[in-house]
Amino acid sequence: MVAFPLQHDTPGELATPHGRVRDWKKGECEPVPGLTMPTLVQVERDYTQIHAKFTSIGPLLEKLGMTTKGITYDVTQYVEELGRLNGIHRHGPAAGRPKLETDLQACEFILGLSGTTNGHMATEGFRTLEKRTGVHLHDLAAENEGKRIHFADTKAAPVPVITSPEWSGSETGGRRYSPFTINVERKKPWHTLTGRQHFYLDHDWLLEMGEALPVFRPPLDMTALFGETPLGEKDAGGTAISVRYLTPHNKWAIHSMYMENFFMMNLSRGGQTIWMSVEDAEAVGITDNDWIEAVNRNGVVAARAVVSHRMPRGTAFMHHAQDRTVNVPLTERDGMRGGIHNSLTRIMLKPSHLIGGYGQLSYAFNYYGPTGNQRDEVTMIRRRTAPVEY
Repeated sequence: MVAFPLQHDTPGELATPHGRVRDWKKGECEPVPGLTMPTLVQVERDYTQIHAKFTSIGPLLEKLGMTTKGITYDVTQYVEELGRLNGIHRHGPAAGRPKLETDLQACEFILGLSGTTNGHMATEGFRTLEKRTGVHLHDLAAENEGKRIHFADTKAAPVPVITSPEWSGSETGGRRYSPFTINVERKKPWHTLTGRQHFYLDHDWLLEMGEALPVFRPPLDMTALFGETPLGEKDAGGTAISVRYLTPHNKWAIHSMYMENFFMMNLSRGGQTIWMSVEDAEAVGITDNDWIEAVNRNGVVAARAVVSHRMPRGTAFMHHAQDRTVNVPLTERDGMRGGIHNSLTRIMLKPSHLIGGYGQLSYAFNYYGPTGNQRDEVTMIRRRTAPVEY
């Protein structure tokens, strides 16, 4: 039995009427799976056949369909197509099932079962959504209903994706993606308790925290909590300075994607970088492109400094998911390989992120759930003095 969270876009998101939280452990209500406690799901596991199952497409796709944003897709025909494309296992527990043995087969699996790369799937999803909302939508994908994007297409050139109900933006007619355009322009209801954008959250926990309406919350005081050096102060030797450490998305990439194109490689400094302000750099003798180390209680990162007037004093950026295949030296602090953007971060859960069963505040993987409050982190940055070694 597996405890499964009260999911967004399911009846489970209505499990907390009026935001009143009742605790069955305290006798305030009965323990009812999927209502006053997590859903309990029976899952079959055969640990002697892990590899066979991991390298094949399982039968539950055809049996249960694929559900995202509250829409369940019948993917039987797409799984059959993947069997013809990837080949079929002939023996063992996966006999008769499409193969997932290679990276190419895994890519085709992903591309074949997403409306953003399978036009027929996107169009059918919008038709299902039309019945539920009473709003005309399927024309958003109809122009690409016969389009299928395969991995070979993405190797040949960048390929625009198809507008799909999996997302809230529209790229119909060649426009660029912008979130929530389908909600605004086509009046598709928002995935909230009211079906609209709304800001007041009448939930016990949020009321207790004083956050029923949007409010400003200052960053946590890492000096008081963990003994980190106060922002703007230097170490005893005056060689390192304390700054707020952020790990934003890269301005020119999506995670690590597109980092390897000609323009990005031409601009690259051949390894990881940390952006910092002119004032902070000058305070500890750092110049542009110097090797630096950032250190806090969580870890250490070796990188080059990008000293820029565009950075505000007291703040440093390390764009996440940078390429570490070249120019990652051993750190001066401990002689180990020089860390990544998350080496300095540590997830600290905010209690309100654990709310479930309350409309839009219901868990969905990679959609809503606990997040790392990375803007609360600080680090010491100093210029490297030892020779760079690999």
